[in-house]
Amino acid sequence: MKLRRVFQSLGTSIALGLIYLLVSLFQVWNTGRSDDRQIVDAIVVLGAAQYDGRPSPQLQARLDHALKLWNLNLASYIVVTGGKQVGDRFTEAAAARKFFESKGVASKLIFEENTGKTTYASLLAVSQVAIEQKITSVVIVSDPFHQLRAKLIAQEVGLDASSSPTRSSVIRGGDAFKHNLQEAVGVAVGRIVGFRRVDSWTN
Repeated sequence: MKLRRVFQSLGTSIALGLIYLLVSLFQVWNTGRSDDRQIVDAIVVLGAAQYDGRPSPQLQARLDHALKLWNLNLASYIVVTGGKQVGDRFTEAAAARKFFESKGVASKLIFEENTGKTTYASLLAVSQVAIEQKITSVVIVSDPFHQLRAKLIAQEVGLDASSSPTRSSVIRGGDAFKHNLQEAVGVAVGRIVGFRRVDSWTN
C-alpha cells in the first residue's frame, strides 16, 4: 500500500511537471506570435552572430525589425547588445551600431552593451545603461521563440519591458520548434529558481 502511494505521488508529480512545461511552451509560442510594442524610451535589440562586422541573417532580421519600429517614432534611443566570440574582431553590438548608422540613425542616439554573451548578461548590462541614461521603458526585439524569456529576464533585472518579435526570423520549422522547446524549459525552470541560475545553459 505504501509503495502504491509512492508511485501515485510520483505519477502525479510527473503529470503536473509535464502540464507546467506544456503551459510554458504555449506561453513561449504565444508571446512569439504577439506584439505588445508601445511608445518607449528605447528599443533594445538583442544580439546574435556577426561575421567580421557583418550581421548574420538572424541578427539582420532583428535589426530590420528594429529599424521599422524606429521609423515609426516609437522610441528616442536604440540600445544594441552583444559581445564577441574568441577570435572575432567585432562585437555583435558594433555590427548592429554600424547598421543603424548606415540607415541615418545618429550615433549619439545609439547605446552599446558590448560585453554580454548571454541574454541575462546583456539585459543586466542594459539595465545599468538605462539607469545612466534615465531610460525607464524599453521594447525588446528578438526572434519570436526568444521573446518570453527575454521579457521575463528584463523584468527580473528591473526593466519595464514590452516585446516586439521579428517576423522575418531565419529560424523556422523544426529548428523553431526545438528552440521553442528549449526556451520553454528555460522559462519553466527560471521562474522557479531565477533566470540568473539557468543563464549558462539557456544562453
